[in-house]
Amino acid sequence: METRRETVVEEVREEPPVARRTGSPSLAHLSAADLQTYLKGMDYPAGKQDLITHARKNNAPENVIAAIEMFGDRTYQSATDVSTEFGNVK
Repeated sequence: METRRETVVEEVREEPPVARRTGSPSLAHLSAADLQTYLKGMDYPAGKQDLITHARKNNAPENVIAAIEMFGDRTYQSATDVSTEFGNVK
């Protein structure tokens, strides 16, 4: 007597890392550390537009760009300066 076995293959889909998903984490859940991830390698002093350009080069999601766009139009002297501004707009 012959026995037949069927193999079930289940597709597993991995979600992209949170930092890479557009819109995630939300601005409410975005931290200064998340923001600094996309500003790694930034040369200071830098203006708001410089921060946006650099974040885009580092493939920042739109919520990160939106957060930077809320910054004051001034010159930021350091990553600490940027984190302080982020705390003010968040």
